[in-house]
Amino acid sequence: MTDSTPPVDVEAWLARLSELLVVDPVDAADLTDAAGPAERAVLLDLARVAAHRSERIAAPITTFLAGVALAGLAPAERLARLRALLAALEG
Repeated sequence: MTDSTPPVDVEAWLARLSELLVVDPVDAADLTDAAGPAERAVLLDLARVAAHRSERIAAPITTFLAGVALAGLAPAERLARLRALLAALEG
């Protein structure tokens, strides 16, 4: 990919990432179902809080660790837990 290549939208990016990571198609669907946009929004907020309350490099590590820790939960429960984590870190 060169600098002149336009970026792809987030849905295409996540689909390609799922292919490269060999993610189960059912699990990958969680990223694009009804909870997907809400979950992505909370993860971005979590990254924002981490970047502003700590060193900026904490943002990707925080979202990674949250994803690993909560990956086995059902989408609705994962979203609820992410929101609770965000609230705790913002408070």
